Amino acid sequence: MNMLYRAIVISLAALALAGLSGCQSVGVLSEVGAGVAQVTGVVTPQQAESIKRAGTAVGKTFADITPEQEYYIGRTVGATVLNRYKPLNNESANHYLNVLGQTLAQFSDRPETFGGYHFLIMETEEVNAFAAPGGLIFVSRGMLRCCRSEDALAAVLAHEIAHAACQHGLRAIKKGRLTSALTILAAESAKSLGGQYLAQLTEAFEGSISDITATMMNSGYAREFERQADQAAVTILERAGYDPQGLTAVLTEMQKHLKPDGAGFAKTHPSPGSRIADVAKFVGPVRPVTSPAVRQARFQAALGKL
Repeated sequence: MNMLYRAIVISLAALALAGLSGCQSVGVLSEVGAGVAQVTGVVTPQQAESIKRAGTAVGKTFADITPEQEYYIGRTVGATVLNRYKPLNNESANHYLNVLGQTLAQFSDRPETFGGYHFLIMETEEVNAFAAPGGLIFVSRGMLRCCRSEDALAAVLAHEIAHAACQHGLRAIKKGRLTSALTILAAESAKSLGGQYLAQLTEAFEGSISDITATMMNSGYAREFERQADQAAVTILERAGYDPQGLTAVLTEMQKHLKPDGAGFAKTHPSPGSRIADVAKFVGPVRPVTSPAVRQARFQAALGKL
């Protein structure tokens, strides 16, 4: 292994083992690693300086993202989603979705975001839903057709609200940037990371929103995040007075329509069957959803023709 690359990897490994985070921690480690390497003759003074600069760039991966930055990241991600999926031209249906979604958001652990929660129906038969950073939530027409009641729809929205509240999108962004940076470090391990290469490394951490969105839509969140979103969704539903069995109901309906190797939800989420088993731990055995007549009438009036 190239000595420069080894020094960088040692610094990163030390960071991971120490459980540290933040630009300052990474910078300190890179300076210590560079100093030790220089004193022991592993690298030249010029290479040691490169390690320090690379450490500063790596630190950007762990920088806190402000609510305002999250909002603008989310807007850009949302624009990319709408570049692939056309929004449904149905004002009353989208209004209903927003009233329901924004009501549910008030019962989440993060009832407010910088730009507020917003919900939109995508004109596609693909069964899917997305939560962009900052609270921009998209639900497909195909997903709506898997919802037989307002309680089931509330469960879908609560799940996506939970992703936004837990900032799962931002976590994915940071992971993607780190992966890109380490790729450059490996590719340029035989060279001193100065000038052009440091610029490329820094740019990698800035990330490509289109690549981030592709990851969100094509590979999905980790199983742990999906389980966390389901558990938080159940909490939101209970707080808002909805039947948490609505989540089981929509998963059961989705199981009838999804193809294991298909696109959309089947590709980006764990199987409905496995999620039903997990949800049962929170809400008990599967039973019919209890939904007031007025609620069901409202749901049918808004979405029955979709």
